[in-house]
Amino acid sequence: MLIRHSLLVGSLLLVASSLHAQVTPPAAKDPAAKETFLIPIRLTVAPDGSGDYRTIQEAVMAVRDFMQVEATIFIKNGTYHEKLLIPSQKTHITLLGESKVGVVISFGDYSGDAEKHSTYTSSTVRVQGNDFTAENITFENSAGRVGQAVALHVEGDRATFRNCRMLGNQDTLFLAIENSRQYYQDCYIEGTTDFIFGASTAVFDHCTIHSKTNSYITAASTTPRQPFGLVFLNCQLTAAPEATKVYLGRPWRPNAHTVFLYTAMGAHITPAGWENWGKVSNEATAYYAEFASTGPGAATQGRVQWSRQLTAKEAKQYTIKNIFAGPVSWEPVRK
Repeated sequence: MLIRHSLLVGSLLLVASSLHAQVTPPAAKDPAAKETFLIPIRLTVAPDGSGDYRTIQEAVMAVRDFMQVEATIFIKNGTYHEKLLIPSQKTHITLLGESKVGVVISFGDYSGDAEKHSTYTSSTVRVQGNDFTAENITFENSAGRVGQAVALHVEGDRATFRNCRMLGNQDTLFLAIENSRQYYQDCYIEGTTDFIFGASTAVFDHCTIHSKTNSYITAASTTPRQPFGLVFLNCQLTAAPEATKVYLGRPWRPNAHTVFLYTAMGAHITPAGWENWGKVSNEATAYYAEFASTGPGAATQGRVQWSRQLTAKEAKQYTIKNIFAGPVSWEPVRK
């Protein structure tokens, strides 16, 4: 009888506890508490283990998905042999290097290598997340002159690069998709053939563009839907001694849109300036223009007749605010 009584009491207690759990309200949330994606964070990467992480990729993946405020990853000097991906869900990430020359992200994949990479998969760094920023970083493809080998591939929207270096040969910088706006300020970009190429809308502001051999600087694939493509403002075009015949660009796709304004052009720029990629039909669709550039390579005599010299009125539309207007406007800050 005692055992039966004990079991009955125990059952009643369990039922009471269950009922209490069902009617007890959850603990109230602190109204002042912020979601973690609204709290700026700062992580440190150092190859010697003195930071939060040893690799940049580990730090990127540690950032909460879809951040709505800045997540800064400070990178100490060192050469990071990484094939780095900034996935689309990793937004508002800033890679801040200790120094432009001291922080190098380097890898050596190239199109047609043993792993069967292509132009689209050869990149050392691939940026898919929106609102990405990099400062004081060197992006390098170390494969050498073996064909297409991308150092930096960017597809996210509102991407900013300040005081960075992009080192490579053919296809150094891939401006990958049309729905991507990219801003490059005070950067150094070098290569051999088509080393600034793709469909994005991009502004190069006070950048140095260095040709390593006779070839083409740009190969835009702008779509007919885009009012702007690649725009170079106040840049400097330099070259290695062996580069004596360099074209400003050729159209990777028929509606390529590339404009140079207020740019200092060295003698390595060929008088013709532009090339049609062997297709006369491209001359009717590509938009290649210049305005108020200087230096021996900027002489208008000898330019192909299907390129344009902008009027002062036409040149006024090439402002950062106007170029990046889009459905949702974006105006990156110049530091």
